[in-house]
Amino acid sequence: MRHREPSSSSPLMEKPHSPLSTMRRTKGVCSGSLRCGVGILVVITLASLVAFMLETSRTNGSHTIWNTYTVDPNHVKLVHSFVKQVLQRECKPSFARKEMEARFSTSIQVQDHFLSKNSQFTETIFQYPPPFGFKDLGGKLLEVLSLFPSPAKEEAAKSCRRCVVIGNGGILRGLELGNLIDQFDVVIRLNSGPLREFSKDVGNKTTIRMSYPEGSPVVWEDVDPEVQFVAVVYKSVDFSWVKAMMKKERVSFWDWLFFWQRVPEEIPIGISQFRILNPEIIRQTALDLLHFPAPQPKIWGWDQNVPTLGISALNLATYLCDEVSLAGFGYNLSQPRAPLHYYEDVSMDAMLVQHMHDVDTERTLIGSLVRAGIMSDLTGGVHCSFCGNDES
Repeated sequence: MRHREPSSSSPLMEKPHSPLSTMRRTKGVCSGSLRCGVGILVVITLASLVAFMLETSRTNGSHTIWNTYTVDPNHVKLVHSFVKQVLQRECKPSFARKEMEARFSTSIQVQDHFLSKNSQFTETIFQYPPPFGFKDLGGKLLEVLSLFPSPAKEEAAKSCRRCVVIGNGGILRGLELGNLIDQFDVVIRLNSGPLREFSKDVGNKTTIRMSYPEGSPVVWEDVDPEVQFVAVVYKSVDFSWVKAMMKKERVSFWDWLFFWQRVPEEIPIGISQFRILNPEIIRQTALDLLHFPAPQPKIWGWDQNVPTLGISALNLATYLCDEVSLAGFGYNLSQPRAPLHYYEDVSMDAMLVQHMHDVDTERTLIGSLVRAGIMSDLTGGVHCSFCGNDES
């Protein structure tokens, strides 16, 4: 059975019945008429109101999950011991990428992980629409890239760097891994995963925050002065949002209507700290690693072949670092009342009501990479190599 991740934590811009998904379904049936346009606007407004009411109900509910959630102290010791081993062992240069290339030998490697005005665009980048490419969006892409300063000469990277990709899973709560997480050379965080209140568990260091507009932090908590914000484009209007953030402008009212959830009015960093993710990272993750079917035009709904932001970030990390670890990944659907995220009172069974991501296939892939030693699962949510009974 396929279970698909809810958009509140997932890298997809649509919930099962988000305003955008509703609009796209409507657009497939009636396009080009004024009456249909007005109807779409009404649908978006009503759907936004429903989404707001559901979100308010969810966040204002009694926090029964965390009141009953406990972590075995012996398990905490096992986790800490394992993470220390990962940090203390000799780092292997170029290890993760070489292993990925050997395992997926037919995959075409991505040259530019982040796009700049000096990037050499291949034909494949314009083959598919977002998030797999920028089909028919070359003008918008160049407009945003023109805002970037000329790339500065990069300093020589550390001879061997370790990445850790921090998922937002509830498994992080109570493990008190913050100090150990901060010891990794590169810490990649996803969407709006908060820090301050939870820094004891998730740390304070952020090298890269990777998000799409609706997932971005409304309240910015990253304190690293050199943090990079990696914008992931899932739809045409996302370019307008990125441009507004870079120029410190407000998103236009019309563009705002196309976002299913409130988007930040400011990302408080300089222009040079913004990055645009090369969509070929997502294309490669979906088509080459997960073997999802290629995107096809649809009149109704979405293709169910878009990878989560988490697994796309893991793929990106193999290009950026020599060794790659993950923490806060894994969905144990056998415990439906377990916490889904470390920062909010939402239970695991919320996974069952959304329809976008093939979590089972992703878990199988990540588990195989961990078992093969290509990546390390620090919290054991996908595959626990330190639990003593080889459980996952």
